[in-house]
Amino acid sequence: MYYNKVDISGVDTSKLKVLKESEKMELLKQYKAGDRNARKQLINGNLRLVLSVIQKFSGRNENADDLFQVGCIGLMKAIDNFNTDLDVKFSTYAVPMICGEVRRYMRDTGPIRISRSYRDIAYKAMQAKEQYINEHQKEPTVKQISELIGCNESEVVTALESISDPISLYEPVYSDSGDTLYVLDQIGDKNDDSNWLDEIALREAIGALQPREKNILYLRFCLGKTQVEVANEIGISQAQVSRLEKYTLDKIKGKV
Repeated sequence: MYYNKVDISGVDTSKLKVLKESEKMELLKQYKAGDRNARKQLINGNLRLVLSVIQKFSGRNENADDLFQVGCIGLMKAIDNFNTDLDVKFSTYAVPMICGEVRRYMRDTGPIRISRSYRDIAYKAMQAKEQYINEHQKEPTVKQISELIGCNESEVVTALESISDPISLYEPVYSDSGDTLYVLDQIGDKNDDSNWLDEIALREAIGALQPREKNILYLRFCLGKTQVEVANEIGISQAQVSRLEKYTLDKIKGKV
């Protein structure tokens, strides 16, 4: 565990200096005024903060020295970008920056490779989320995040899901009196013959529909639009949409 390791990246963590909040703010102001030595003092005075953050990742089998160095990069970014005019503690701003830098490193060096475009969207989304929470003290919706970074909602969701840490099927989710429930136990068995035969039949039935019929089903059940909204979009009456929808569903069920 990291907190049992005294020396990390050549730094004796038992002797790390801890700055008071007032000292941090004074040094931040000096650094913003051009004092480079103040930046060095800020880094040295917040290394214990980096150490406390990387302890959260102690179960990931990552090299403590590497994570500490990456965390220091996040700390330096926080120092460089912190706005002293805001009524926010430096640690409140710095912790998400350090965490983000460590997670970015772990994802970029992990066994599962994610495309650069999705990683970029995910990082922008996380930064926008952190900024929104700092400003509004509540979690933003996916729609709000997408508006902040200029991407559509589906891209944001896909990007954030793509960088989520994978979970083992044998990860315990509940344990009572020695009877452990694993993730695998919550996954239904969909490999029986009846299920995949039904799926093939459904695909064939949908494939045989006319383009307008497919479009109505897509608008109604995939996009969740009302019959009135569908009618306005394709240029027919709501009554016609209702009849076509019923006819199409009956067609799929084999009643027509």
